[in-house]
Amino acid sequence: MSKLIIDGGRRLEGEIDVQGAKNAVLPILAAAILSDGKNIIYNCPNLSDVETTIAVLKNLGCKVKWEKNSVEVDSSTISGYTIPDELMRKMRSSIIFLGAIISKCKKAEVSMPGGCEIGNRPIDLHLKALRQLGVEITESHGFIHCDGSNMSAAKIHLDFPSVGATENTMLASCLLDGTTVIENAAREPEIVDLERFLNRMGAKITGAGSDTIVIQGVHKLYGVEHTIIPDRIVAATYLACGAITGGTVVLKKVNSNHIGAMLNILKDMGAGIYAEKDKVVLTPAKNLKSAGTIKTMPYPGFPTDIQSPFMALATACDGASVFVENIFENRFQHIEELIRMGANIKTDGRVAVVMGKTPLTGAKVVAKELRGGASLVVAALSADGETQIENVKFIDRGYDHIEKVLSTLGADIKRRD
Repeated sequence: MSKLIIDGGRRLEGEIDVQGAKNAVLPILAAAILSDGKNIIYNCPNLSDVETTIAVLKNLGCKVKWEKNSVEVDSSTISGYTIPDELMRKMRSSIIFLGAIISKCKKAEVSMPGGCEIGNRPIDLHLKALRQLGVEITESHGFIHCDGSNMSAAKIHLDFPSVGATENTMLASCLLDGTTVIENAAREPEIVDLERFLNRMGAKITGAGSDTIVIQGVHKLYGVEHTIIPDRIVAATYLACGAITGGTVVLKKVNSNHIGAMLNILKDMGAGIYAEKDKVVLTPAKNLKSAGTIKTMPYPGFPTDIQSPFMALATACDGASVFVENIFENRFQHIEELIRMGANIKTDGRVAVVMGKTPLTGAKVVAKELRGGASLVVAALSADGETQIENVKFIDRGYDHIEKVLSTLGADIKRRD
């Protein structure tokens, strides 16, 4: 099992390109099965979650070629409608195939999804929306059985702006007769990217990026080429790495409009930020200071996915920082490991108080989920001495060779198997 070895205390300096967005490429690869031809997806990051998604596509009968950062999906040979338990357990995002398979095959059978244990992430919103589209769903022995033979367009109101439920509804309804409306839809940039991809294939969807999405059904979708948007969570993580080491970091191939909430927090902490549409420059703060209270919220609010890396950054800030986690109730698993490195953090339910200017020291720590693992990398870069981070498999789910990227900025980091 791989581990990362980081010798902290080096200032990061330089330019890096931001990888394609994990949370955009996974639903877009699922959407590729809706066409009858070949789709080519560019700017696809090299992630274990992408490997799992490709394994699902192959299991369904698709032909897939993955070369560097391009993936070609030929769905004309699709022959299955089930996803085996071993693939569903690897990745919670695998549930996004449900809407696409039902739309394509009029039936689906999957087991309950797995993924990082960051709290209760029920799929009831997904199933409720599909039922409103006319899908008959039964659950037994850990499996979900779906019959979509009597589907029809509908008006759907989501009880919470769930990204996955929004995407599943879009995928399930774009080939239905009539008009489907999703109210209280998620507004994330990844939803917009999915809309762009589907419309390029021939779908008629409007409203992505707002809380109301309208899908006018079409009868056929076609193979196209598409480039994945930059990963806003990865971009903010690398900015946190630069800020905690007092360095100057330039991000290229980034959409600064997607990371406004994170940039504002960095400015509040005293970092210099210069942003263009596809470029962000971070310069060091004279003295990092607390940003006060940070609350995670659905987009365009501060993302839950970046809470833990910014909590690591808060250990270097003057004063107390308060983090309120409003999305997942078990997203503080990284705190125990940060405390092992010397952090002073107190928790009460979904609230964590970080006392800043506490010197961190290298230690042996364990990544327990994806973003918590990234927070340990941020902390290790500023720690005195060597940090060993185990369970790198979690970090590999969302960061494309994180050790290579940080090495180009001057970090002393290496992977050991």
